[in-house]
Amino acid sequence: MASLTVMQLLPALESGGVERGTVDVARELVRRGHRALVVSAGGPMVQELHRAGAEHIEWPIGRKSLFTLRWVRPLRRLMLEQNVDILHLRSRLPAWVGYLAWRGLPSESRPRLVTTVHGFYTVGRYSAVMTRGERVIAVSESVRDYIFANYPHVAPERVTVIHRGVDTDRYPYGYRPPADWLEAWHRRHPQLRDRFVVTLPARVTRWKGQAHFIEVIAGLRERGVPVHGLIVGGAHPRKRAYLQELERKVAEAGLSDTITFTGHRGDLREILAVSDVVVSLSTDPEAFGRTTIEALSLGTPVAGYDHGGVGEQLRVVLPAGLVPVGDRKAMADLLARWYEQPPAVAPTHPFTLRAMLTATVGVYEALSSARAGADDRSPHLHSRA
Repeated sequence: MASLTVMQLLPALESGGVERGTVDVARELVRRGHRALVVSAGGPMVQELHRAGAEHIEWPIGRKSLFTLRWVRPLRRLMLEQNVDILHLRSRLPAWVGYLAWRGLPSESRPRLVTTVHGFYTVGRYSAVMTRGERVIAVSESVRDYIFANYPHVAPERVTVIHRGVDTDRYPYGYRPPADWLEAWHRRHPQLRDRFVVTLPARVTRWKGQAHFIEVIAGLRERGVPVHGLIVGGAHPRKRAYLQELERKVAEAGLSDTITFTGHRGDLREILAVSDVVVSLSTDPEAFGRTTIEALSLGTPVAGYDHGGVGEQLRVVLPAGLVPVGDRKAMADLLARWYEQPPAVAPTHPFTLRAMLTATVGVYEALSSARAGADDRSPHLHSRA
């Protein structure tokens, strides 16, 4: 396979799943002998991108302003100058800049166009740009179904499901935190000793299910389970009122000594590893559900509502953890049974970073090969080299 130049577009490289996937794909491209370009407004992850051998162009193509469209022409020139083979659009506003630049090129000079639908965007013309790729990657079967339900013009053969993947080297099965971490953890949280620790890892926002979690923990205590619940995740300043509402609910339920709000933590892997059970109680479906597969990779059982990407993961890895959406009693019943007899989590699963990277680069290479074949067959198409 000839070396490819792949350009990915996104708003910035601050943090998050889209950003992590962009850097991981860039690293994999370089490892395979391809060239990786990323266009964004920059951020802390640029250094990691450079260490991987990729190149970064710092343009504010994600700034929410009509003036951002002024980058269309420069991007068009950049694609030609850099002989870009694949243009991968990962976020809506940069996607509009990229799509308009791409569409303005002569057909024989255009790179192949890939988009990734990372979530259940608000349906409309603005979001529809994410379905304009010659190949559209959906991060779960649920996202694929969302595309077909809301954008019926998208041909099924253009859509490829590539689940997001967990790095099993970072989240190995059976992982135990180091002794100094455990000592500090128990010193900070002595209330967890000899408790059945149930963890909800999620930022504090209404649809993530913290209110349901309070009811589940109350139900477990009523059943005589020596439970302690952890709500692990920070609250945006705009969500402070909701956090205070949750804290009042905990106090009113008499659970102040039974539920701990940890706030944002940089050691979530360790917390997942020492939890007895991790739960997903999102009232809206997750597009994928990264923390769910991270916990399962470590061997920690997960119980979750049966919808979205979390439902897909559990059906494959731990079907016993599926609970009807919103059924707090069923969730408490299940966790009470697991307290008596913990379920065994399979040591392997298909939702790996390696599988995601292989499939994504495979999309690039297949599109490029299809273009090369068409060029070879048609005297009317000209090389961009």
